[in-house]
Amino acid sequence: MEEGERSPLLSQDAASRKPSLANSLLVSSDSGPSLSMGSSCVKYLIFLSNFVFSLVGLLALAGGLWGLAVKGSLGSDQGGPLPEDPMLVLTLGGLAVSAVSLAGCLGALCESRCLLFCFCGTVLACLALEALAGVLVLALWGPLQDGLEHILSMAVTLYQDDPDLRFLLDQAQLGLHCCGAASYQDWQHNLYFNCSSPGVQACSVPASCCIHPWEEGDLMNTQCGFGALRLDEDRAAQIVYLQGCGPRLQQWLRDNVQMVGGCTITLTVAQGAEFLLAAWLLRDLAASKWQQTLRPS
Repeated sequence: MEEGERSPLLSQDAASRKPSLANSLLVSSDSGPSLSMGSSCVKYLIFLSNFVFSLVGLLALAGGLWGLAVKGSLGSDQGGPLPEDPMLVLTLGGLAVSAVSLAGCLGALCESRCLLFCFCGTVLACLALEALAGVLVLALWGPLQDGLEHILSMAVTLYQDDPDLRFLLDQAQLGLHCCGAASYQDWQHNLYFNCSSPGVQACSVPASCCIHPWEEGDLMNTQCGFGALRLDEDRAAQIVYLQGCGPRLQQWLRDNVQMVGGCTITLTVAQGAEFLLAAWLLRDLAASKWQQTLRPS
C-alpha cells in the first residue's frame, strides 16, 4: 500500500471511535451530583453564616491568646493542667467555635457529607447541653442568686492574687456602682486592704469603689479609696460606694432577665436553624448520590 493512501479498515475504526468518545464525554459531564435550586441556596447560606461565626471565633481565639501572652500565663504553673483562667476559657471557646464553624463552611462549600455530619453532631450536642443548662438554671435560680455573694466574697479575698479576677471585679464595681460583696467593709477580709496590713493600702478600698475614680479624662486616681475603711459611714459615703455588689448584681439580673433570656433564645434559634439547614443539605446530597448510582452507564 502506498504511503499517501489510507486503509479502509483504519477509516472505519476511527469512525466507530468518534461516537463512543462523544458518549463518554457526555456521561462524564453528567456524573457529578446536581443540587436543586433550593439546596444550592441553602448551601451558600450555611457557608455565609458559618463564615461569620468562624470570624467571631477566630477573633475570640486571638483575644484569648493575646491575653495569655500579656499576663504570661502560657509559661506559668498554677497547680493544674487547666487553670481557672478567663483568658484560657476565652481561648478554648474561640477555638471550639471557629473549628465547628469552619467545618460547616467547608462541608457546605465542598459538599462533604463527612464534615456536615460532624457539624450537625456538634451543633446537636451544643443544643442538648444548652437545654440542660437552661433547666438547671431555672431549677436552681434561688441557690444561684444566694451563691453570688459567696463568689464575690472569694473574689474580694483573692483580689491581688489574679490579674484577671482583679479586672473582672473592678469592672463589676465600676459598672454596678458598688463596693465589696455585701458592703464596702468586706475589704477588711483582704490581706492587703485590711487595717492590720503594714502596707500603704491598709484600711483602704480599690479605686473602682470610688464614686469619682476618674480625674482629667481617662486617668484613674488610684489613691481615691485610701483610708476609706477608717471613716464612718457618712464620711465614707461621700468618697466610695457603701452597698455591696451582691445585691446590685441580683437586682441587675432581675431587671435584665428578659434581655438575657432573649439573647439566649436568639442564639439557640440560630443554632437550631443551622442544624436544620445542614440536615436539609445532607438529605439532598444523599438523594443526588442515590440518583447517580441508579443512572445507567
